[in-house]
Amino acid sequence: MTIEIEVLADPDAVAARGAGFVAEAARQAIAARGRFTVAVSGGRTPRAMLQILAAEDLPWEEIGIWQADERIAPDGDPDRNLTGLMPLLPPGAGFHPMPVADPDLDAAASRYAASLPAVFDLVHLGIGDDGHTASLVPGDPVLDVTDRDVAITDGYRGRRRMTLTFPPLARARRVLWLVTGRDKAAVLPALLRGDPAIPAGRVAAAEQLVVADASAAAELDR
Repeated sequence: MTIEIEVLADPDAVAARGAGFVAEAARQAIAARGRFTVAVSGGRTPRAMLQILAAEDLPWEEIGIWQADERIAPDGDPDRNLTGLMPLLPPGAGFHPMPVADPDLDAAASRYAASLPAVFDLVHLGIGDDGHTASLVPGDPVLDVTDRDVAITDGYRGRRRMTLTFPPLARARRVLWLVTGRDKAAVLPALLRGDPAIPAGRVAAAEQLVVADASAAAELDR
């Protein structure tokens, strides 16, 4: 497993670099295999990345986009990652939202797992101040799920969630981490070490790039 890091000035620079990285990964995958598959997480910096990415000249009809996680909330709820993502998605891209409004969440998770590609070309992830990533949160039973690609968490910060589990993250060809903000500084070193004490440190994809802003990287040289 290789984890590389780039430190940039601020969240805007991180978002721009992320957009460029995803666009290049898409071009490479489409040239090699005719299709690009990516899973995306929510958050302010990822939304900025997607806004920049949407302006790229890409064959969007050859691109499939899945969610890495989603809060269990009604359609249109401001807590939903989908609510912020939908206006940014390029026309023509194949988007696969997590079916969190389904009354049978376990069946919905199984159905979503069946829609996933065998291997994602790229998974975009963030990290929380407690070391969680996607909705793989400290202490949740989902951390130990190895027989399903999608699962439902217990309650976390007011919501249950649907999330990709560790196996599909490990199979991804590449993982792109976007990490911004001073509140991430304490956990970023553990991510870079692949420290299994935090959920993010358990992501085992072979090729990983962390793009962090200066605030998030503040403790790396200490």
